Amino acid sequence: MRAALLTAIKEPFEVEDIDYLDPTPGRVLIRTGASPFCSTDCVNWRGELGKIPPTILGHASMGEVVDLGPGVAGIEVGQRVIVPGTSECGVCFYCSIGRPDQCSETFDRGGIWPHVANRHDGQPVSAAGNVGGYAEVMNVTANQVFPVESDLPDEWLSLLGCGITTGLGAVFNVAKVQPGSSVAVVGLGHLGQWMIQAAKVAAAGRIIAVDPIASRRELAGTLGATDLVDPAVEDPVAQVRSLTEGRGADYVLEAAMLASAQTQAILMSRRAGTVVLTSVESADATVTVSQVAISVQSRAILSAQNGNVRMRHDLPRFIRKMEDGRLDPRPIITSRYSLDQIDEALHASADKRDLSGVILPN
Repeated sequence: MRAALLTAIKEPFEVEDIDYLDPTPGRVLIRTGASPFCSTDCVNWRGELGKIPPTILGHASMGEVVDLGPGVAGIEVGQRVIVPGTSECGVCFYCSIGRPDQCSETFDRGGIWPHVANRHDGQPVSAAGNVGGYAEVMNVTANQVFPVESDLPDEWLSLLGCGITTGLGAVFNVAKVQPGSSVAVVGLGHLGQWMIQAAKVAAAGRIIAVDPIASRRELAGTLGATDLVDPAVEDPVAQVRSLTEGRGADYVLEAAMLASAQTQAILMSRRAGTVVLTSVESADATVTVSQVAISVQSRAILSAQNGNVRMRHDLPRFIRKMEDGRLDPRPIITSRYSLDQIDEALHASADKRDLSGVILPN
């Protein structure tokens, strides 16, 4: 089966036939339906998050189950499934305290991802993020496979593995945005646009969209933003404060992938406000902010890995919101690519020409 391999850092992907291993106990083989090209994989391609070639990127996907390893329960051949970037093993410390977004199966691997296939010369291939969605099939742990019953298109469902879950989860699960409140969203890529839509569903009174790219601000305006802020024109912190009676926003959601933007997000919030940080510029980036802002002024500064979702609980309600039209994925999916076009998808994401470019391997 064909896969797009990262064989060397900052080099074009190699699309080639590889030999997938049969699913071992607790693992599942899935025919890939669709995988959004996430901006995080631009960082992975540059070698800034520790991925080791040869590996298959793509940490969120969906598809159809084609084979089961021994001992797999609750999953059947032929089911449509979501494969997110985070496992839910159900037994580790983090799952036991209701925080599967930090599941040990994902985060305590020491940077070693599972061997899922071999190149024809015998060289082992790993699946980065335990998914490997930029391929015709995926060999994944059953703890990362969630069946869904929906007639929504594959490409829409694929967004539930990362963008939708992180964006909606940041609003509903982490910030817990209240009706009538003010919300600022910093960064209007695919994740920020989902935050805008979620803030509207949460009945926020003022939704402020912050991004230097005019087309992204304009889209946010059609999806529910009440105010559009260009950070290149004037200090964005000052602009947000001027729109919120000088206080700052009740909630600030960051999705800009820049450490400097996270500093701005903190300063845009009011005293005793809530800030949710979701992105990573690189593994060694640091955020600098004054002690007064983070201690004396009583802000709640939170992080949101995959929206702190519990997939079995949150997937059905997020899908219902798409099915009844409260959430619209159509403007978020800006391009569709075959597996052979993955380098085009990479550069369209890196150059910010795409919001979500979706890979359709089959």
